[in-house]
Amino acid sequence: MLVLSEVVVRYGSTRAVDRVDLTLEAGECLALVGPSGCGKSSLLRAVAGLEPLAGGTVMLDGRRIDSVAPDQRPIGLMFQDHALFEHRDVAGNVAFGLRMQRWEAARQRQRVAELLELVGLAGYGSRAIATLSGGEAQRVALARTLAPGPRVVLLDEPLGSLDRSLRERLIDELPEVLAATRTAAIHVTHDQDEAFALGDRIGVMVDGRLLQVGPPAEVWARPVSLEVADVLGHRNVVKVDGRPEVWRSDAATFTVATDDAAVGQAGADRWVTVERVVFRGVAAEVWVRTDEGQQLRFLLRQEPPTVGDRVGLVIDPERIIRL
Repeated sequence: MLVLSEVVVRYGSTRAVDRVDLTLEAGECLALVGPSGCGKSSLLRAVAGLEPLAGGTVMLDGRRIDSVAPDQRPIGLMFQDHALFEHRDVAGNVAFGLRMQRWEAARQRQRVAELLELVGLAGYGSRAIATLSGGEAQRVALARTLAPGPRVVLLDEPLGSLDRSLRERLIDELPEVLAATRTAAIHVTHDQDEAFALGDRIGVMVDGRLLQVGPPAEVWARPVSLEVADVLGHRNVVKVDGRPEVWRSDAATFTVATDDAAVGQAGADRWVTVERVVFRGVAAEVWVRTDEGQQLRFLLRQEPPTVGDRVGLVIDPERIIRL
């Protein structure tokens, strides 16, 4: 449905977006992940028409739209800071795009009521924006974005300013809202957990380049480069026979040594010293250091060792990513 070909965005001599090719199917949510400043937001703004292209094309439903004015594109854009109108009530904010499209008043009221119910804010139409919590304001912003029935919504880190519990709740709700309105979406985030939770596919951007796109499980298990592995949160890069390997965070089990005589015990890939243990709820994150001085981090569902333990590190070969 949406096709980007060789898209380039420049700021002076800097290429913020560097020859990006991307497709989005109807009803699909693509999560675009990458570090701050990698070009994710610039790409969204180019699709929305807020940044001019220095090269390439944007096609929607088989029609070029890169020269179409932003307000004429059937595309919605939602920012992290909500950008709600303080002088309008909730209903007035949701109806803004409908008024711009000159919907008849009764039809506007019906659509506003439908969207507020969809985002869990039925009856909030007369509320002032200043009285809303952060999560409620975010829902109003989403309803306003969806109200005109865009073909695609572009979500620019919309959950980044929310606290953890509220963000997780909205991560659960957002796919249902998009599915109910049959809206395709590109969701930009720097949080890989958020990307994996929301995306039907994951795209990884670094330095303006789109390095990999694919299903979440595939991208996680088979990153195409060390750059992609780092963005996805893989931290354990080791050299084996001169070639880099990524040992996934769930790749290790430990055997605790009772004394130095256990060093070299059969079955351990190497022996390490535990430096830090952090409880993560369903697992513990264990930081260890090898005798060569390299720090590695693993998530363990088994009973973790304690700080200072000398442990044998056993690596599951099925969880090794060879690059």
